[in-house]
Amino acid sequence: MTENEISSVLLDIFIKVHSELGPGLLESVYEEVICYELTKRGIAFQRQQGISVIYDDKKMEVGFRADIVVEKKVIVEIKSVEQVLPVHFKILLTYLRLTEIKLGLLVNFNVNLIKDGVKRVVNNL
Repeated sequence: MTENEISSVLLDIFIKVHSELGPGLLESVYEEVICYELTKRGIAFQRQQGISVIYDDKKMEVGFRADIVVEKKVIVEIKSVEQVLPVHFKILLTYLRLTEIKLGLLVNFNVNLIKDGVKRVVNNL
Protein backbone atom coordinates (compact mmCIF):
# COMPACT_ATOMS: atom_id res chain seq x y z
CA MET A 1 0.00 0.00 0.00
CA THR A 2 1.08 3.57 -0.63
CA GLU A 3 1.24 6.23 2.06
CA ASN A 4 -2.04 7.72 0.83
CA GLU A 5 -3.80 4.34 0.84
CA ILE A 6 -2.60 3.70 4.39
CA SER A 7 -3.73 7.19 5.37
CA SER A 8 -7.20 6.48 3.99
CA VAL A 9 -7.51 3.23 5.96
CA LEU A 10 -6.29 4.98 9.12
CA LEU A 11 -8.82 7.77 8.70
CA ASP A 12 -11.59 5.16 8.49
CA ILE A 13 -10.25 3.57 11.68
CA PHE A 14 -10.04 6.93 13.46
CA ILE A 15 -13.65 7.72 12.54
CA LYS A 16 -14.84 4.31 13.74
CA VAL A 17 -12.91 4.50 17.02
CA HIS A 18 -13.99 8.08 17.74
CA SER A 19 -17.65 7.35 16.98
CA GLU A 20 -17.57 4.28 19.27
CA LEU A 21 -15.53 5.70 22.17
CA GLY A 22 -15.91 9.46 21.85
CA PRO A 23 -13.44 12.07 23.10
CA GLY A 24 -11.74 12.32 26.47
CA LEU A 25 -10.07 8.95 27.03
CA LEU A 26 -6.38 8.35 27.63
CA GLU A 27 -4.12 8.20 24.58
CA SER A 28 -3.18 4.62 25.48
CA VAL A 29 -6.81 3.52 25.10
CA TYR A 30 -7.04 4.94 21.58
CA GLU A 31 -3.68 3.40 20.70
CA GLU A 32 -4.82 -0.04 21.87
CA VAL A 33 -8.06 0.12 19.89
CA ILE A 34 -6.37 1.44 16.72
CA CYS A 35 -3.87 -1.43 16.90
CA TYR A 36 -6.73 -3.87 17.34
CA GLU A 37 -8.42 -2.47 14.22
CA LEU A 38 -5.17 -2.68 12.23
CA THR A 39 -4.77 -6.32 13.31
CA LYS A 40 -8.35 -7.11 12.26
CA ARG A 41 -7.60 -5.67 8.82
CA GLY A 42 -4.32 -7.57 8.46
CA ILE A 43 -2.21 -4.42 8.29
CA ALA A 44 1.35 -4.60 9.62
CA PHE A 45 2.37 -2.13 12.31
CA GLN A 46 4.80 -1.57 15.16
CA ARG A 47 3.62 -0.11 18.42
CA GLN A 48 5.81 2.19 20.54
CA GLN A 49 8.65 1.81 18.08
CA GLY A 50 11.94 3.22 19.30
CA ILE A 51 13.60 5.93 17.24
CA SER A 52 17.35 6.36 17.37
CA VAL A 53 19.40 9.47 16.77
CA ILE A 54 22.64 9.34 14.80
CA TYR A 55 25.14 11.85 16.14
CA ASP A 56 28.79 12.05 15.13
CA ASP A 57 28.32 8.73 13.24
CA LYS A 58 27.22 7.05 16.48
CA LYS A 59 23.78 5.59 17.04
CA MET A 60 22.25 7.01 20.22
CA GLU A 61 19.35 5.20 21.89
CA VAL A 62 17.73 8.23 23.47
CA GLY A 63 14.21 7.03 24.10
CA PHE A 64 12.08 8.56 21.37
CA ARG A 65 9.03 6.38 20.71
CA ALA A 66 6.53 6.66 17.88
CA ASP A 67 3.05 5.60 18.97
CA ILE A 68 2.32 3.49 15.88
CA VAL A 69 4.27 2.93 12.65
CA VAL A 70 2.07 1.42 9.93
CA GLU A 71 3.62 -0.67 7.13
CA LYS A 72 6.93 1.14 7.83
CA LYS A 73 5.46 4.04 5.83
CA VAL A 74 3.23 6.14 8.12
CA ILE A 75 3.78 7.31 11.70
CA VAL A 76 0.67 7.85 13.81
CA GLU A 77 1.02 10.11 16.84
CA ILE A 78 -2.01 10.00 19.13
CA LYS A 79 -3.10 12.85 21.35
CA SER A 80 -6.06 13.41 23.64
CA VAL A 81 -5.52 17.04 24.57
CA GLU A 82 -7.48 20.30 24.68
CA GLN A 83 -5.31 21.80 21.98
CA VAL A 84 -2.61 20.46 19.69
CA LEU A 85 0.44 22.69 20.07
CA PRO A 86 3.07 23.60 17.46
CA VAL A 87 5.59 21.45 19.36
CA HIS A 88 3.48 18.34 18.63
CA PHE A 89 3.93 18.96 14.89
CA LYS A 90 7.65 19.57 15.35
CA ILE A 91 8.08 16.32 17.28
CA LEU A 92 6.29 14.32 14.59
CA LEU A 93 8.33 16.00 11.85
CA THR A 94 11.51 15.10 13.75
CA TYR A 95 10.35 11.46 13.98
CA LEU A 96 9.71 11.46 10.23
CA ARG A 97 13.11 12.95 9.51
CA LEU A 98 14.97 10.52 11.81
CA THR A 99 13.21 7.46 10.37
CA GLU A 100 13.12 8.75 6.77
CA ILE A 101 9.39 8.02 6.71
CA LYS A 102 7.49 10.42 4.48
CA LEU A 103 4.04 10.71 6.11
CA GLY A 104 2.84 11.22 9.65
CA LEU A 105 -0.66 11.63 11.04
CA LEU A 106 -1.15 13.62 14.20
CA VAL A 107 -4.56 12.68 15.57
CA ASN A 108 -6.20 14.37 18.54
CA PHE A 109 -9.17 12.37 19.82
CA ASN A 110 -10.28 15.10 22.23
CA VAL A 111 -12.46 16.83 19.62
CA ASN A 112 -16.17 16.75 18.76
CA LEU A 113 -15.54 15.80 15.12
CA ILE A 114 -12.52 13.59 14.46
CA LYS A 115 -11.99 15.18 11.02
CA ASP A 116 -11.01 18.33 12.94
CA GLY A 117 -8.46 16.36 14.96
CA VAL A 118 -6.45 14.74 12.15
CA LYS A 119 -3.49 16.59 10.66
CA ARG A 120 -1.07 15.33 8.00
CA VAL A 121 2.63 16.05 8.43
CA VAL A 122 4.89 15.33 5.47
CA ASN A 123 8.61 14.79 5.08
CA ASN A 124 9.57 15.22 1.41
CA LEU A 125 6.44 13.48 0.12
